[in-house]
Amino acid sequence: MTRASAAALHIRAGWAWAGLLGMALLALGGCASQQGNQGSSSVDNIVTPSDETEQRRRARIRLELAVGYFEEGKTEIALDELKQVLAIDPNYSDAFVLRGLIFMRAGDNRASEENFRRALALNPRDANAYHNLGWLQCNQGRYDESFRSFEQAMASPLYGERAKTLMSMGVCQARAGRNAEAEKTLARSYELDAGNPVTGYNLARLLYTRGDYERARFYIRRLNNSDLANSESLWLGIRVERRLNDRVAMQQLADQLRRRFPQSKEKAAFDRGAFDE
Repeated sequence: MTRASAAALHIRAGWAWAGLLGMALLALGGCASQQGNQGSSSVDNIVTPSDETEQRRRARIRLELAVGYFEEGKTEIALDELKQVLAIDPNYSDAFVLRGLIFMRAGDNRASEENFRRALALNPRDANAYHNLGWLQCNQGRYDESFRSFEQAMASPLYGERAKTLMSMGVCQARAGRNAEAEKTLARSYELDAGNPVTGYNLARLLYTRGDYERARFYIRRLNNSDLANSESLWLGIRVERRLNDRVAMQQLADQLRRRFPQSKEKAAFDRGAFDE
């Protein structure tokens, strides 16, 4: 599977400003699924591209088409392509992961979970299925279950998306009110991927909440100095600078907020002086 199509089979905690946690796209962790013997952790059991059968190759090509339609929001066409995939190879766990994501997007949590669990029945080492199942459980408030699923994802020896799973787990811990744990988890994610805006924003927000304004400033300034700044990050930056009594930095951020996001709720909050809401 190409990197582009693989990236579409991974759900992560989305930009905090898409409603704290929107749906974004995760990764399958390589060009082949991590299928192997259930009871073994040896990398000798990992399926690699050279092991791909003609049947799997044909199914993979159809799956890549389904991924493309999913990314374009054409879910009905993506589902039709998945029918073709499973007709060719009914044991292709990646197809069930994608189908789980489609049902998650549609709000059918039961069908979504059934597909993730079907993927895991076929491939008990599928880190992406565990990650997505964990995110689904988090959105349902099943926090302890979600943490176990995230840990299962990261237990896979070849899993390359630990930063994203740590980010998702940290945000979920914060939603569960476990702020101290969330801060540690997000810090681990940041060490692996300092450029992820979701991680930087949520880490800064946790630090701001507990009054560690200097450290919050470090993370939010780095984000606001990038092209990924938005109304929520600018508003958090304004509140941080206000707490540190840096009126110049605060005014610079406020000017950006007014200019770039004049209709945002954050700009309206600034105009009201609602810094502690």
